[in-house]
Amino acid sequence: MGHWLHRNIVEPGKLPLLLALTAFVLTFLITRLVTRLIRAGKGPFGNVKAGGLHIHHVVPGVVLTVVGGFGAVASGRHGFTAALCAVLFGIGAGLVLDEFALILHLDDVYWTEEGRKSVEVVVLTAALVGLVLSGFSPFGVNDMSRQELHDRGDVISTVVVNFLFSLAVLSKGKTRMAIFSVIVPLIGLIGLIRLARPGSPWARRFYRRRPRARAKATLRAYRHDRRWAGPRRRFQDLLGGKPDPVADRSLGR
Repeated sequence: MGHWLHRNIVEPGKLPLLLALTAFVLTFLITRLVTRLIRAGKGPFGNVKAGGLHIHHVVPGVVLTVVGGFGAVASGRHGFTAALCAVLFGIGAGLVLDEFALILHLDDVYWTEEGRKSVEVVVLTAALVGLVLSGFSPFGVNDMSRQELHDRGDVISTVVVNFLFSLAVLSKGKTRMAIFSVIVPLIGLIGLIRLARPGSPWARRFYRRRPRARAKATLRAYRHDRRWAGPRRRFQDLLGGKPDPVADRSLGR
């Protein structure tokens, strides 16, 4: 295990990325645990206030992200300073993205349906960083030899083709698949083969005179959403807590 860690993580300079990802995930999980305890009125925790002003944890998150990010740029990929800055950046990013919905809506929607976007963004971010850490580089140009890297035409063509794949999948209304297809091109190919979601730009353009395709796309989207809505909600509830039935934003934060 130690040899594998040194060969695949330390030697290529990926240790700061591993530390940042670990700090990011742990910070999100701990933050959600603390906020759920505050919401339930349990434990010694409470909201942070200064002069009657509620300080959201996105504020220290921004500070840590800035300090860690600039520190990481200045320190390189090796050494104690790089590792420390990576941890600070991961903690800050975890605090910031835990309140992504607040930033998006410019409103305290932490325990509402809109607040679920924070959980989705955190999971998506962790998954993408994990893919990069495991060896997948953006646009599928990883593991290329030095000679292949010198052939800039092949590299540029690969980048352009994969980017077009991602755009096409995005136009089909499949946002998550489009993002992951940037990292793993095969996902983009699968997205291109499958039907577009109804109401997407692709469906409006190419299914306009194809009622059978529109009906099939609508039925497939309905079945997909029905199949995965329950597991998705349970997973989000497990990570982030259930939203309030009726938004009461004076509670729990």
